[in-house]
Amino acid sequence: MAKAGASFAIKRIYAEPADDDGCRVLVDRLWPRGVSKERARLELWLKEVAPSPPLRQEFAHMQERFEDFRAQYEDELAANPAVGQLLELAARHGKVTLLYAARDPDVNHARVLLEFLAAVGPGE
Repeated sequence: MAKAGASFAIKRIYAEPADDDGCRVLVDRLWPRGVSKERARLELWLKEVAPSPPLRQEFAHMQERFEDFRAQYEDELAANPAVGQLLELAARHGKVTLLYAARDPDVNHARVLLEFLAAVGPGE
């Protein structure tokens, strides 16, 4: 579905936008505190691809719950039509940067989403 050379990256929404971000998509269900829509420079806010509210609340960004969270979130993503929207954006734009608000760059849903997209991405 995504063209050759299409790629995804993740970045905290609090980091400055960069010209090489490509298509900027917020993948959090809640709008991040202290970020104006102008500063965010988003192409799209795709809250539908974020973890369900019960899963997000259960995880609560606790590292010891991350592996269970990952498995449950991957199950949600496998049935989520919003994943197709992200693959289509990558096909159109070449690069999509998934923006998230979590503090930990490794223990967050955007990291799981990035890895999920890499597994189902180009060529599918």
